[in-house]
Amino acid sequence: MKRAIVVGASSGIGEALAERLAESGYEVGLAARRVERLEAIGEALPTKAYVAEMDVTDTEQARERFDALVDAMGGVDLVVLSAGTGRPNRDLDWSVESETVAVNAHGFAALATAAMATFDEQGHGTLVGISSVAALFGGGASPAYNASKAFVSNYCDGLRTWAANRDLDVDVVDVKPGFVDTEMAFGDFWMASPETAARQIHRAAERGRRHAYVTRRWRLVGWFLRALPHRVQERLLG
Repeated sequence: MKRAIVVGASSGIGEALAERLAESGYEVGLAARRVERLEAIGEALPTKAYVAEMDVTDTEQARERFDALVDAMGGVDLVVLSAGTGRPNRDLDWSVESETVAVNAHGFAALATAAMATFDEQGHGTLVGISSVAALFGGGASPAYNASKAFVSNYCDGLRTWAANRDLDVDVVDVKPGFVDTEMAFGDFWMASPETAARQIHRAAERGRRHAYVTRRWRLVGWFLRALPHRVQERLLG
């Protein structure tokens, strides 16, 4: 029996991924702040589910609860870090920027390192970090969101190198979704359902892909953005 932990499983991509993984035969550990919601999701899954209350901004407690969840499950083969936040912040309200960095960057790093420590001990595993196409440019509508997602992508690259240097059988997958139909969606161009996103993320994880765009056609946008001069990016995307 394969085992997976999804952090941020109470809604959106995380919830859809938990359902997808359970349908594929995984036992699933569900982690998020909303325990009652997680319990309802877990009861509906076709495989055994474990539930852990977790606030990723309380990094020490989150790491402890992650380790406890791994112990309860008897190990873990796949960890998906899907917890994230982001909303338009053109006025640069510090409370918004601070929360975004705390969840998307600090919280991600805390749990990514906890997952890699587990994989190091086991000798195997797959880590999936949910970044964003927004990682490819600096966004004026929400500077902290774009920057924090760039952090996720670069951190995944660093962890992949760390695992390779230790000769571990560990895959680190950086997933960059475009617009997905969740509460956090900033637009509706090429909008994908959470279920479609989950299916493609699952496939990327199973294949051990280093980088994946969701949906795949967003790769074209990625190439386009990288080719644009910064001044043009600022005018087009500001």
